[in-house]
Amino acid sequence: MKEYFKILSPEFPEWLLEYINTPEMERISKISLNCGTDYSKCFNVRYFYSNLDHSVGVALIIWHFTKDKKQTLAGLFHDIATPAFKHCIDFMNGDSEKQESTEERTTEIIKNSKEIMTLLKRDGIKVHEINDYKIYPIADNDTPRLSADRFEYTFSGGLTFFRIWDLDKIRKIYNNIVVTKNEEGLDELAFKEKEICEEYITIISNLWPKWVDDKDRTVMQFIADMCKSMNNAGFLTINDLYTLSEKEIINKFVNCKDKYLANCFKKFQMATEVYKSDKVVKDKYCVNVKSKTRYIIPLAFDGKSFVRINTISEIANKKIEEYLNLPKGGYYTYFDFEI
Repeated sequence: MKEYFKILSPEFPEWLLEYINTPEMERISKISLNCGTDYSKCFNVRYFYSNLDHSVGVALIIWHFTKDKKQTLAGLFHDIATPAFKHCIDFMNGDSEKQESTEERTTEIIKNSKEIMTLLKRDGIKVHEINDYKIYPIADNDTPRLSADRFEYTFSGGLTFFRIWDLDKIRKIYNNIVVTKNEEGLDELAFKEKEICEEYITIISNLWPKWVDDKDRTVMQFIADMCKSMNNAGFLTINDLYTLSEKEIINKFVNCKDKYLANCFKKFQMATEVYKSDKVVKDKYCVNVKSKTRYIIPLAFDGKSFVRINTISEIANKKIEEYLNLPKGGYYTYFDFEI
């Protein structure tokens, strides 16, 4: 982790530490970036990469390219309102395709933090300048553009979860990045060399399908339905999702007084495979759910100007088209245990 963060920002901004070490940021250190998949045997997760790790990584990318405190803090705080199990709660809210339903608490959490508000006042920064990272295109922008947030979770996801690259490869790719103006005149991270951009697309195109595959969608929907069922039965509050750690909530699942719910979760914990079907499979946990399409078409320098890599690289264009043409739901998936 230390070596990875050094790549993102060789000089760590010491002023950021006080903001990182606040109770609100400490809370998200107990939430995994992997959206509940850490707790399923369908995946072999060897490293716990927290939402705080991700947020610090995003902040470091922004700081490295902008040296702007407000943009950096907006990046640090962008997931401060994330609940336990992260985007599983978007699934619970019926927002599996956009995954934005849980962002509304950001301003409230910042304003209610005595520590954060004291630091902001000291540094002469207003809440409206750091509570929405979408106002800073280096921090966040619309898919499929390259932003600090999108860059970080592809780096860390490919490093700690799926192991599609190592630190040396990340360093090579990251050191090829500059800031330029995109088609709309907005700042955007871009590649100086077409060949490095092609290499990046070739590698991360192996990652994109994993974020929408049957296992990922089904595991996330199960956790979403477990949280909803526990809430409906009075064993879990919505506020618990924003105050308790994931492990504390899982402890509530397995020790629930409702033995049906407890046993359902224990069966889920033992499941190692997800199956698909064209129709509903009775007496199984069976769902039909779509997920968010995550991919990137970066800008790259063609010798004269910065253009989208799919317009100058057949290799990149093929990888992108292959992913976009993949089925991303529309059929049923299920666990093979009785429920």
